[in-house]
Amino acid sequence: MASSSRTKLVHVCSECGTSHPKWAGRCSGCGDWNTLVEDVETGGSDQPAVPSSRPGPTLIGDVGTDTGHPVSTSIEELDRVLGGGIVAGSVTLLGGEPGIGKSTLLLQLLATWKGPTLYVSAEESAQQVKLRAERLNADHSNLWLHAETSLPHILDAIEQTRPEVVVIDSIQTVNDPSLASLSGSVGQVRGCAQRLVNVAKEQNISIILVGHVTKDGSLAGPRVLEHIVDTVLQFEGDRHHSLRLLRASKHRFGSTNELGLFEMATTGLIGVPDPSSLFLADRRTGVPGSAVVPTMEGQRPIVVEVQVLANAGIAGVPPRRSAQGLDSGRLSMLLAVLGRRSRVPAADQDIYASTAGGVKLSEPGLDLGVCLAAVSAIRDQPLPADVAVFGEVGLGGELRQVGHAARRLTEASRLGFSRVIVPSNSPESDANIRLIRAATLSEAIAAAGLGANAPISELRAI
Repeated sequence: MASSSRTKLVHVCSECGTSHPKWAGRCSGCGDWNTLVEDVETGGSDQPAVPSSRPGPTLIGDVGTDTGHPVSTSIEELDRVLGGGIVAGSVTLLGGEPGIGKSTLLLQLLATWKGPTLYVSAEESAQQVKLRAERLNADHSNLWLHAETSLPHILDAIEQTRPEVVVIDSIQTVNDPSLASLSGSVGQVRGCAQRLVNVAKEQNISIILVGHVTKDGSLAGPRVLEHIVDTVLQFEGDRHHSLRLLRASKHRFGSTNELGLFEMATTGLIGVPDPSSLFLADRRTGVPGSAVVPTMEGQRPIVVEVQVLANAGIAGVPPRRSAQGLDSGRLSMLLAVLGRRSRVPAADQDIYASTAGGVKLSEPGLDLGVCLAAVSAIRDQPLPADVAVFGEVGLGGELRQVGHAARRLTEASRLGFSRVIVPSNSPESDANIRLIRAATLSEAIAAAGLGANAPISELRAI
């Protein structure tokens, strides 16, 4: 019997990919509102399924482990986030705002790769990519370039060039003529991505998909796109500044806690081997509202400056709370603890908090730094220039120890800080630095010389 198929109009959730027979205000799959978009669904064929030629189940003891090891990209910051490099047969999704440097990073990656690579430009012409490659000195002899949006032609190019790494820029502009839906629709993005994932696994090649992002910075397209790939990377930064941050929100081959730092220059992206010095380069000492905090991103200690500006609010108007690089909910909670447990009048103050450079950080070791910077701003008393702080603040006003204290202290000592205020139960360290222990937030405020009537120079050990 001849095969047949039929198409029908459906409404698909752009967040989770759930299909609905008609439009509704709320998705029944994920519960999000106003995420259903029209799509064309192709019915299945009545042709009997072809038996699979794939091997059957294997005992776990018989599975070899000689493959699946990461291969270095020769870009140190990228290797840090990927846990050593790219794994053959893996599929990576890279997202970021337009103009942030995604294409630049991937061209530099392909230029440093020793084997053959393929760059599929589905948005720019070959001439545009060539000019960028020349500017980046990425005109590599083993780098193949193909300006194409049709998936069958892209698969033919992969078959012809036999690359080790393939970049698809971007997945939202690739279309498969065999799918009835329009280019860029949920069905097209999902179908094209699934076929590319199959090619990567069957031919043992690494594929990197570039994805668009929404207004709130999340990856555009169906949520299932993030589920079928092995790694999801987020490239962040402000186009008006040179600093770029690379994070992994999903990584099947390693940790998702590492942070890669780049600086955008005229010759491309340059790794930042010493981010602590970069973040503290413009720091001014003796200014109220500033605290230095040794933080941890994965296995990497980074010392940052937390800045807080406090201003008397307007009577009858709720105080403003603004956070850049910090979690706004966490900031509100810390200010509530300050007012309730330490009697610091923060409830009627407009508070603006930020990390130096606006780098996004969320680890609990920042709590004490945010609190002391807020007290410093409210009471207009600066912290001593040679003092750093770290620790988690509980709802009862107690200070809790955080992990990797020794690495934090070593990094602070390397940068010239001689004293660090830490929770009272923090472990000892071999770093040449003096520990000032505090059991509660109130004790830490007094130890920093930020008491209501304390002189600025007063700093005592608890």
